[in-house]
Amino acid sequence: MRVILLDIEGTTTDVAFVHDVLFPVSYDGLEAFVAAHPDDPDVLAAKTKVGDADLVATLREWILDDRKETVLKQLQGRIWEESYRDGSLRSHVYEDVLPAMLRWVATGSHVYIYSSGSIGAQLLLFQHTIAGDLTSLLSGYFDTVTGPKREPASYAAIARAIGVDPSDVWFLSDVEAELDAAAMAGMGTVHILRPGHPNPSTRHPTAPDFEAIG
Repeated sequence: MRVILLDIEGTTTDVAFVHDVLFPVSYDGLEAFVAAHPDDPDVLAAKTKVGDADLVATLREWILDDRKETVLKQLQGRIWEESYRDGSLRSHVYEDVLPAMLRWVATGSHVYIYSSGSIGAQLLLFQHTIAGDLTSLLSGYFDTVTGPKREPASYAAIARAIGVDPSDVWFLSDVEAELDAAAMAGMGTVHILRPGHPNPSTRHPTAPDFEAIG
């Protein structure tokens, strides 16, 4: 596999960590962050997106709804940064993630991340994992600035940015609609079935973890 493109939530990292740890940190920290940074470009972009509605209340609604809004993801990353930096937050990765990344890189593959979380948030997550700093094993990061994760054009854009043909890329995710989009763009796909996952895909190869993949 020349290029391996990884989803985060439900693929490298337990969904519970995202929803039960990261989301509450950003929910609780929004009001103070917005008040302390009224002229910050990320805050201003969020105000433009929200319009006349109450900014903090709307963003908190979006967090509860798990909305994939780029302006929200940018702000969440900024809020999480403080907790990562002071050591109060460490991100979850499954036990097979580090060994698999080491194995893939050692055999000449390049590993990239594509997540709805901002690139800044992705960097923080992989810098501060329970398995240590994994960023040296990653060749790059993509977020929804590239495009929505359920649209084939996003995956075609990622392949162009990396400089490879889509057929050289394998996308690993727990979300079948994302895998469908990647496959339509010409990528190989694997449906990752972590514990508690619903039924396996009938349209994509499946694996219980990264250990089962090359």
